Amino acid sequence: MLVLAVGLAGCSSTGGKRAEEERAQGASGKANVDTPRWKIAMVTHSGDGDTYWDIVQSGAKQAAAKDNIEFLYSHDKEAGRQAQLVQAAIDKKVDGLIVTLAKPSAMEKAVKKAVKAGIPVVTINSGQDESESFGALTHIGQDEVKAGEAVGEELNDRGRKKAVCVLHEQGNVGHEERCRGVGETFEGKLDNLYVDGTNMPNVQSSIEAELQSDKDLDTVVTLGAPFAPTAAQAAEDAGSDAEVDTFDLNDKVAEGLEDGSIGFAVDQQPYLQGYEAVDLLWLYRYNADMLGGGEPVLTGPQVLTKDDAAELREYTKRGTR
Repeated sequence: MLVLAVGLAGCSSTGGKRAEEERAQGASGKANVDTPRWKIAMVTHSGDGDTYWDIVQSGAKQAAAKDNIEFLYSHDKEAGRQAQLVQAAIDKKVDGLIVTLAKPSAMEKAVKKAVKAGIPVVTINSGQDESESFGALTHIGQDEVKAGEAVGEELNDRGRKKAVCVLHEQGNVGHEERCRGVGETFEGKLDNLYVDGTNMPNVQSSIEAELQSDKDLDTVVTLGAPFAPTAAQAAEDAGSDAEVDTFDLNDKVAEGLEDGSIGFAVDQQPYLQGYEAVDLLWLYRYNADMLGGGEPVLTGPQVLTKDDAAELREYTKRGTR
């Protein structure tokens, strides 16, 4: 990709300069288009303080600045209240809606109501299987089962024999799919461990107890970046040599990859999910464009290891990876 990028830059210095100017203009908050000031809302299942969604918002806000979009963000980890936030967006007569479907059954009525009101909807991150039936234009994210399968294959390559998959939000279909995917390709034994993701001391003590009670465990798989350093600390406190691997990426995970406290991470590129969702809704309203013909647009999985850590730190520090 680097060679291709250099080659393209060499082919057209004018094109490269224009791209740089557009990036600078977007970063300054000035729109690159003269289309109407459309309003797009994003409603997610995030809890408070979840750094993952900061990265999603970073991408969405960058695209919104470029596309002359008024971007509205709201969230609630409780599915019923998330559905109410969707209704609030409908009441505001937004021009586009981005929504997550971590608990699809609770969201179905609200999303279908938005579609019926003529609001184009894009789902991101979770709910790939339900997206089309709810009337969304497309889904942007990673296939959670395939991402899990990628983890299982990586564990096989590393010679792992027994792992525990730590689920931090009960009822989240994407989390269940991730662990199921791991189990489908992992040739060793896999157990699930349910923890209260809103209580990090509980997460750490639960993982530590699991490692102390089963000395054969050689791997802990966490389903979100904030939980990986906690799992690494639990392993250290338990006196365990178990490797900690994780879904998702942030600066702490990149640091862990670099110092060896985390084995690998599977990134679904949340910045890209936010950016592409906003940009796609702009393209749809402006030109009736649709990526992938309506099929899910995959942003992952991408397996990242210590070899990638140094380069990643530059991007994780600025909040785009």
